[in-house]
Amino acid sequence: MKLLFICTGNTCRSCMAEAIAKNEAEKMNLNIEISSAGIHAFKGDGASKNAVLVMQDMGIDLSCHIARPITQKILEESDIILTMTKSHKDIILSMFSFAFGKIFTIMEYAGYEGDVVDPFGGDYNTYKKCADQLKNLIDKILDIIRKDKAL
Repeated sequence: MKLLFICTGNTCRSCMAEAIAKNEAEKMNLNIEISSAGIHAFKGDGASKNAVLVMQDMGIDLSCHIARPITQKILEESDIILTMTKSHKDIILSMFSFAFGKIFTIMEYAGYEGDVVDPFGGDYNTYKKCADQLKNLIDKILDIIRKDKAL
């Protein structure tokens, strides 16, 4: 099982989601390969400073994260693709129609409506609010995956 999180630059939301999901999946002893990418990511960028600080305060090390852009291969190899916004999902589907059926917004997959707001350029508290939202969504998503896939 391969789970992919996608945002714009792969320096805030998707990399925090990846880190949180890896941490939670390990606690749940789930056999899931988890990664992230960005629609407009610059290969080699690190996670934003506040993303690193917020994750550090959650006991997760994000300091070595390296951003990567989405590619057809990454999308093909993923079983579930979770975007942070509906526009991310729409952009990917317009470029890679084969992803239909395995791409969802993170909110949609968890059973909610709306988008995860980009904290880029915000202060620590803005990132903390985003990370807390991601943690709650990921807990629900991993529980859904565990039940659906019997992992």
